[in-house]
Amino acid sequence: MMKKILLALIIFTLLSEINQGFAQNLLGGQVRGDFQLDAQYYNKDKELGINDSTLNGKKFGSNAYLNVTYELGNFTAGVRYEHYLNPLNGFDNQYEGNGFAYRFLSYKKDNLEVTAGNFYEQFGNGIILRSYQEWNLGFDNSIDGIRVKYRPYKGVTFKGIVGSQRYFWQKYDSDNRGYLRGADLEFSVNEMFSKLENCKTQVIIGGSWVSKYQKDDPTSNYKLPENVSAFAGRMNINHGNFGFTAEYANKINDPTEANSYIFKNGQALLVSANYTKKGLGITLSAKRIDNMSFKTNRTIEDIPLDINFISPLTRQHGYTLLGLYPYSTQANGEMGGEAQLTYFIKKNTWLGGKYGTELSLNYSRVQSIDIDSIKIDGMVPYSGTKGYKSDFFKIGNELYFEDITFELDHKFSKKFKGVFSISGLSYNKTVMEGEGGMIYAIAEVTDLTYKLTPTKSLRAEIQHLSTEQDLGNIAYGMIEFDIAPNWFFSVADQYNYQKKNNENGEQADRIHYFSGSMGYTKGTTRITLTYGRVRQGLLCVGGVCRQVPASSGLTIGISSSF
Repeated sequence: MMKKILLALIIFTLLSEINQGFAQNLLGGQVRGDFQLDAQYYNKDKELGINDSTLNGKKFGSNAYLNVTYELGNFTAGVRYEHYLNPLNGFDNQYEGNGFAYRFLSYKKDNLEVTAGNFYEQFGNGIILRSYQEWNLGFDNSIDGIRVKYRPYKGVTFKGIVGSQRYFWQKYDSDNRGYLRGADLEFSVNEMFSKLENCKTQVIIGGSWVSKYQKDDPTSNYKLPENVSAFAGRMNINHGNFGFTAEYANKINDPTEANSYIFKNGQALLVSANYTKKGLGITLSAKRIDNMSFKTNRTIEDIPLDINFISPLTRQHGYTLLGLYPYSTQANGEMGGEAQLTYFIKKNTWLGGKYGTELSLNYSRVQSIDIDSIKIDGMVPYSGTKGYKSDFFKIGNELYFEDITFELDHKFSKKFKGVFSISGLSYNKTVMEGEGGMIYAIAEVTDLTYKLTPTKSLRAEIQHLSTEQDLGNIAYGMIEFDIAPNWFFSVADQYNYQKKNNENGEQADRIHYFSGSMGYTKGTTRITLTYGRVRQGLLCVGGVCRQVPASSGLTIGISSSF
């Protein structure tokens, strides 16, 4: 353990020195890169049920990567080395190992750009194609293949791709997954016509096509389509303070494990409108998703090999207790909407005070879609049929998620400011996690910051969540001391002080989830140390989630860029 921590500190020191002087010139080209290490030493913890048996000999986990790119003239090359020995708790064990997971060579001249190797790409809002990496989530669906970008005319952009997706360390083979092809064409109307360049109304329209190929399964009971295409059209209009964007997608029937092998086309619609002016912002968004899980392997249900991305359209909470019940997008079917209002009360008014006050109100709700199962001879077959009919505009009866949050941000003086919020949540735990029923919760947050000197400040968070279901009432407190620009120190505790019955009808133990942290920042390099407990739950980023098991121990994090 100590040797690994020492190695991490040596890397940190070297990177700090690199930041001070390297960047960057090597054989006439430019070198850039970034590095991150997350490592944890696990303790046994009787209250959390962690013992030698559950640790299974894996007392230490570490995830790390180093990205390096080199640019010379019209060429750019890059590699990323990754290391998961052992993967941190909650990360898929299929990541275990190390090696170069990402490498590419790109050539760019005039209006043409060609990339060979790994790349990330997104068409429109991503509802038929988005490849990206989310390090903290353990998600990476980079494409290994060829990408071409070309601008044949001012305001016109074409993209074409072909390749296979990353699946942990497994090399592509036609027996383990399929591959994808796609093209996207976008027109920026105001750029295309010089007379419209300065027009108050700005219009962008675009269209996409993505097709996956996976050979048929001779052991299946069905004749499975080997080529599945999806199409999407979009528009983006801005006029003064108003903005409007919409995208519609249709996916040809795609029987998979995720949709119980039904032969029904999928659909998705995203619509959003916003109005902004000084001191006021309003955003309204809505979506309808029906049978839009899209993967290059029809037998996988979990998050790897996702081709597309569907925005959750719910508020992404940053505070600890509000993060206990995050929303996870339901690709098989959902209808939802979100409204966000932000208003700034002017300075030197009765409500605004000397420095003004910012108010925000957010409401989001997600329901099931209405379905009418197809019956044959009075029976309800599912697999091998079109499954069900669904009225596009009819909302289903089942509530998946609801959140209303009011937040007030006020500066009391030059030294003292605070953020206060209250949220009401309805969380369908059965839909999100497989069991648990509907959870209704109310959460309050107080976040106070007091500046002691120009470089030293004290911040405190007090949070409370109450619910009659699930975890019962929970209190959370955190105190953080900052010494700008280098140091921070914090202690925190989370405590479910109200006993609730567990699934066996027994009263669950009251548990303190305490932690202490410190961090040091120098230039673009940051190192953190944390000792304490982590609560079991879902970790979600943008509606994509993974399970995080309970753990206890010492965590070190190092990140840097050059």
